[in-house]
Amino acid sequence: MSNNASDLPVSRSAAPIYVDPFADPAAFDGVIVRRIFAYLVDLIALVGVIFLYKIAVGLLTIVTFGLLTPILVLVGAAIPLAYHTLTIGGSASATPGMRLFDLQVSTWNGGKPGYLQALLQTAAFYVTVGLTSGLILIWALFNNRRRCLHDLLCGTVVHRRRKVA
Repeated sequence: MSNNASDLPVSRSAAPIYVDPFADPAAFDGVIVRRIFAYLVDLIALVGVIFLYKIAVGLLTIVTFGLLTPILVLVGAAIPLAYHTLTIGGSASATPGMRLFDLQVSTWNGGKPGYLQALLQTAAFYVTVGLTSGLILIWALFNNRRRCLHDLLCGTVVHRRRKVA
């Protein structure tokens, strides 16, 4: 048996790439405006889903004589949370609106966020925006990576997608 370093098993997984605004300023070009429009697209999608959900709730309320209504209301409150968590934690690391505007969510060191991190980011977004009536989003104007407070709290960064050459 040889003890050479070349004989040792080598990890084939690549280290995450740090998304640095100074090394790659194009990754953060127009991120704030893109995030706004991406959220508007996601909001329109959520309104459509919730509208369909409300129709289903109405029908189920009639059929069950209102017995399932409290449970259905709780499920309805989870729709936006599930939408963002499943899309950000998924393989694309972006909501449909983010994908439309060439954005992606990464961990602070360039990896893909998991479902738990996506859930925390989404919950932090809704809590901080709800408590401050959206004023907390101004935070993004004062840092070089255009990170919102919920991004900082959860260790994520939103940037432009890298084009594969």
